Amino acid sequence: MQKLKKIWAVPEIGILLPLLLCVAFFTWVSPAFLGPESVRAILRALAFVGLIAVGQTFLMIAGEIDLSVGSVAGFCAIASAWLMKTAHWPAAAAIVAAVTLGAALGLVNGWVTVRIGIPAFITTLGMLYIAKGLNYLLCKGYPIYPLPASVQDFGKAEPLGLSCAFWVFLLAIAAGDLLLRFTVPGRKVYATGGNREVAHLAGIHTEAVKIGCFVLCGALAAVGGILLMAQINVGQPEIGVGWELDVIASTVIGGVSLFGGVGTVVGTFLGLLLMQVIRTGLVTTGVNTHWQTVAVGVIMILAVGLDLWRRKAKIS
Repeated sequence: MQKLKKIWAVPEIGILLPLLLCVAFFTWVSPAFLGPESVRAILRALAFVGLIAVGQTFLMIAGEIDLSVGSVAGFCAIASAWLMKTAHWPAAAAIVAAVTLGAALGLVNGWVTVRIGIPAFITTLGMLYIAKGLNYLLCKGYPIYPLPASVQDFGKAEPLGLSCAFWVFLLAIAAGDLLLRFTVPGRKVYATGGNREVAHLAGIHTEAVKIGCFVLCGALAAVGGILLMAQINVGQPEIGVGWELDVIASTVIGGVSLFGGVGTVVGTFLGLLLMQVIRTGLVTTGVNTHWQTVAVGVIMILAVGLDLWRRKAKIS
């Protein structure tokens, strides 16, 4: 009994079990589900939203949330494409500038939320509209192309049969998880989200921690948008539309608490994987695609319910 309690206490177990059950069920219904092409398709689909989810994980553990990540991703992708095509910047310089832009937008979100005191929900919702508007003002609603050959080559490359975007995402997962689990900055993020007053009394600059997480989230949103732009080989103004919903859903399903202080990057990865397994499985089994959205919504509610139940169990 004690061993079961210890296993259940591992944060990722709560999402790993349903993930394995879903994989087993869809494989039983359709053996082709675990075929090489299907597995590659699932992994490729994780990369863009997954990168942003890493940043959102840090931010939500710190006790905040960013609703603007999809629009920031789209705006930064368009800004990068515009600098390459219209301003004739070298591809590397344009990408660095766009990632810096994403970090700057995150800094604005953090400063307004933490220093001025406007709730993150309102601040980032406002930034969602600002970034979306600037996106369409810059490109006038039209795609920007062609992109430099180096960007096209990067987008088409598939080391070991998977896109470069996936390997960047995998690197972000590994780095993010190590940073949260084994470093002082990671412990400061947990402390800030767990109990801000106690963390402040312990000498942690909680405002700087939260603003730093906002900056990280904005920078990774820019990287996600730019990677999709490279893969589709066009600066498409629709990049990032709706991503914020998938990002928040995957982090919550992966065990990151909406109340802060709880969660892991590996858990977020498993949450992303579960969402994509369900979507792919429903398509493979011939179920109406609109049920995908229904399934994600149900799982998200169940995940939040599980989080609340665990909190009450700890208190009692």
